[in-house]
Amino acid sequence: MEVTSQLQWHPLLSDPSGKRTDKPRLLGKTMVIDKGLGLHALEDLLQTAGCYVDFLKIGFGTSPLYEPDLLKQKIAMAKEQQIVVYPGGTFLEVAIQQEAVDEFFEMVALMGFNGVEISDGTIELERGYRSQLITRARQSGLMVITEYGKKCWGSSIEIEELIETVLIDTQLGASLVTIEGRESGKGVGIFDQNGACKDDDILKMIERVPNSHLLLWEAPNKEQQVHLMKLLGTDIHLGNVAPTELISLEALRRGLRSDTMHLGTEAPYVYVADWVI
Repeated sequence: MEVTSQLQWHPLLSDPSGKRTDKPRLLGKTMVIDKGLGLHALEDLLQTAGCYVDFLKIGFGTSPLYEPDLLKQKIAMAKEQQIVVYPGGTFLEVAIQQEAVDEFFEMVALMGFNGVEISDGTIELERGYRSQLITRARQSGLMVITEYGKKCWGSSIEIEELIETVLIDTQLGASLVTIEGRESGKGVGIFDQNGACKDDDILKMIERVPNSHLLLWEAPNKEQQVHLMKLLGTDIHLGNVAPTELISLEALRRGLRSDTMHLGTEAPYVYVADWVI
């Protein structure tokens, strides 16, 4: 086997799957949840693994808890590495509840965020208003990631409602629809009370969505990530990944951990319809 350089691993060793691509990648995107990284911690993360991060979510409503210049610096650091940075959807829900949506979008622009998450995990949001928010964000030049699912314990996926949400949201310009899993990954959405995946629900969803790669799965735990990749393929989009687990997840995607070393290049259940956004 030819060795290309003493300072560069052979492709068969660095990516046994042969499927990983550089940014801006279309498949296998990873969203990291930031629950309080300081500048040095973020710098370390970006230095060691920034090329594996596609989205950085400033978790829930933590954005206003940072000193503004510090948050602005964090956002700029991430954007330098082609990362979409956005506040957690819960923060926009707070803005809606407080009737401060204009103020929310004003600060999003001033801070330099290049994305926004639109969700109704805690509040009730009328379909018409959800559509208005997506349109407003797109007109502001922001990438839109919407979210489906409630955060309350025991919530489940309503297939027909999900399909309608994916169709409308993406036609309005949303890039991805996140499937709610919370940071715990238990008792919500596709996860049962122990954190195990509800495969029947997942496969029903995949069979009905126009394109399975429109979905981003919140899967904070390694066992969930492995299970979903075995079920749907290593190039699915995954979110709510802890910064400390980013390299580990990338190893799983590439077949550099025993859990995924023997996965084939294609997963049998991924469904993509002939459908154009």
